[in-house]
Amino acid sequence: MRTISRTNIEVRDIVISVLVLSVAFAVMFNNRGGFEDIDIFGLLGISAAIVCASFVSHELAHKFTAQKFGAWAEYRMFPLGLMLALMMSFLGVIFAAPGVVYIKGYIDELMNGKISAAGPAVNIMFGFSAAAAAIITSGMLSSVFWITASINAFFAVFNMIPVMPFDGAKIYRWNVPVYIFMLASAIALLAVVLL
Repeated sequence: MRTISRTNIEVRDIVISVLVLSVAFAVMFNNRGGFEDIDIFGLLGISAAIVCASFVSHELAHKFTAQKFGAWAEYRMFPLGLMLALMMSFLGVIFAAPGVVYIKGYIDELMNGKISAAGPAVNIMFGFSAAAAAIITSGMLSSVFWITASINAFFAVFNMIPVMPFDGAKIYRWNVPVYIFMLASAIALLAVVLL
C-alpha cells in the first residue's frame, strides 16, 4: 500500500485551501457588488490568482521563517474552517481559519513572534502595493488591484486577532509595540480598501 508523504499532504492541503478560498472570495465579491464590469467567472479567476499569491505567500512566510530557525514546518488545512468560509461568503463576509503551519523543534517566544509576524507582514505589503496601484490605474486593472488589496486586507486584519491560535496572539505575547504597529497597519489597509 502506497503512503502519502508529508510534503504531498501539504501540497494537497494548500491546493484545496486555495480552491475553497478562491470560490469563497468570488462569491463574496459577487454578492457585495461594486465590480459590475467582472462576471462571477472573472471574479473566480481573479480570486484564484490573488489567493495563490497572497494566501500561499502568507503560509510560506511562516514556513520559511520557521525553517530558518531550524524547525520543521508544514501547512495543514482545517476542513471545518474552509467550509465556514464558503458558507459565510454567501452572506457577503468571510470568517475563515483555513489552516495553520504546524511547527516542530525548539522555538522560543522571540522566534515564534517573528514566525507569526512573517505571514501578516506579507499581506500588509501586498495590500498597500495593490491599493497604490489601484489608485493610479483605471478600469478593469484598477478593479483587479482593489480586489487584491481587499483580499490582503482581510488576511492581514483577520490574522491580527489577539486570540489563540491567530498570529496576533503570538505577536502580542512576543512584542506589544510590534503588534500595535502591525495591527494599525492592517486596519489602515482595510480603511483604504473600504473608503
